[in-house]
Amino acid sequence: MTAKTWWSKLFASNTSQPAFSQNPSATVIASQGAVVQIDKLGKEFQEGEIQRTVLQNVTLRFDSGEFVVLLGHSGSGKSTLLNLISGIDKPSSGTVRINDLAITELDERSRTLFRRDYIGFVFQFFNLIPTLTVLENVTLPQELAGRSSTVAQQSALHLLERVGLADRIHTYPDKLSGGQQQRVAIARALAHDPALILADEPTGNLDEETGQRVLQILLDLTRNTGKTLIMATHNPEIAQLADRVLRVQDGHLTRVIVHPDALEEVVV
Repeated sequence: MTAKTWWSKLFASNTSQPAFSQNPSATVIASQGAVVQIDKLGKEFQEGEIQRTVLQNVTLRFDSGEFVVLLGHSGSGKSTLLNLISGIDKPSSGTVRINDLAITELDERSRTLFRRDYIGFVFQFFNLIPTLTVLENVTLPQELAGRSSTVAQQSALHLLERVGLADRIHTYPDKLSGGQQQRVAIARALAHDPALILADEPTGNLDEETGQRVLQILLDLTRNTGKTLIMATHNPEIAQLADRVLRVQDGHLTRVIVHPDALEEVVV
């Protein structure tokens, strides 16, 4: 599967109509941050004869405009939770509601449309399409969603200027540094004005200095527009910038405070 095909499968549909246009009262208003309500959420995986519980009876709420960090080691369930919130994966039990829309009750096509219109993703490994230029990488998701090329390009150019890459719009990803590629990914995630941003280890593949710059750009762009940002990371230093920090461990989420000096955690 090519990168373009993968992106289309994950976020696109064969229709350009807005998702859930028949019931606008239940949808997310894209220019505002989303409220995410999770109730009794559980996720289990079958590994041979062993059933592995990743998340168990999780109930919590993410408020509009809030920046929440999910801390945890690899395999703790951080990415699984993001996948459940976005509708990429379905839970074994429980519900996920985004602005009162129960996405866990939608079929696969409707979940795809929802992601396309209301969620922005920033991945650890950028997931840029190597055969497209910087500008084309940012416009593609918008065009798949039915935006005209003119509108998509205007949005892309504005955001690429904001992330400091206005002079690289015709460059291909393999000519960019890791930090530059992640800045393109941030512009792509925000180009369709989503209500919710999900970031999975967005600085995990960058050196410390570059990671700090990329993180600051992401925070500036999301906070200035009131977006809800949920970020999975194993880096406690990032957690100090968050409104709230949740430790993912043994299938449960616990609120913690990260001490700014020793980077120690205190359970709230």
